[in-house]
Amino acid sequence: MRKTKLYMDTVVDIQVVTREGTSEEEVEATIDHAFDLFRKVEQACSRFSPDSELMNVSRVIGKPVQISPFLFEPLRFALEMAKLTDGEFDPAIGKVMEEQGFNRHYLTDSFIQNPADDSVTYQDIVLDEQYRTLFLNKPLVIDLGAVAKGFAIDLAANELKDFKGFVVNAGGDLFAGGVDQKGEPWKIGIQHPEKKDEIIYVIETSNQAVCTSGSYERKNAKLPRMHHIINPQTKESPNHWVSSTVIAPFAMMADAFSTATFLVGNEKGKKLIEDVNLRGFFITPELQIVHVGGNSNDNKKMD
Repeated sequence: MRKTKLYMDTVVDIQVVTREGTSEEEVEATIDHAFDLFRKVEQACSRFSPDSELMNVSRVIGKPVQISPFLFEPLRFALEMAKLTDGEFDPAIGKVMEEQGFNRHYLTDSFIQNPADDSVTYQDIVLDEQYRTLFLNKPLVIDLGAVAKGFAIDLAANELKDFKGFVVNAGGDLFAGGVDQKGEPWKIGIQHPEKKDEIIYVIETSNQAVCTSGSYERKNAKLPRMHHIINPQTKESPNHWVSSTVIAPFAMMADAFSTATFLVGNEKGKKLIEDVNLRGFFITPELQIVHVGGNSNDNKKMD
């Protein structure tokens, strides 16, 4: 069975391979519950909805506010990534994103503008794990675009784990569980950076997440060199790669590391993947594929 819905500024596609004797009603109910988890994460983490949990708690400065696990967990992971990259990956980048024009709700097209201090960093965001609270030192705009979708994919994948096989695909970021209809590992196509309807590479995988960050996805209409991946320290979009794909045990990890490796550039990006024993590949502006980490024998390049 396969169903598709729109959440988090992307088409979410869920496909399952069922075991013999599983009823259609049971399958449909489980898939719907998986979709509902996307809705909950979006309601918690959206920077574009003024009534989201994230935007509501962001209005409270200098006082701890208790937050839900749907916000706490991705924010905690984003802060860990910020520490790991010395702030080149930074969830406090929301105001910079707004200034570059990435501030419109994908459904309503409404314009978002929030007050924020220009000098903020991830160090102005303080989480208390014991009480699950958020404390902001200064007015700032948190952007969880590099972790929230992966977190939602992981929650949905956990919901679907008892099926013989499944894929949760959110705009090309996905988790593939079990096996496909033929009982084989899933074949995952990576989009060609310059030809939207073509595949540049195929990965065979099972029980892993595959996430890609690319400069071709969302461009600044007025500044062609700028795209939605922005280094908070330079306020510029890096262009060492046109695409960064990471394969990891969890989608939130793959999602965050694909963005982080894009941000930190060539050698630092390779080292970042190798240091945490992940694998992936980058595509250069000349469309050369650079493998990093792991064993690439199960990968297949498209002719």
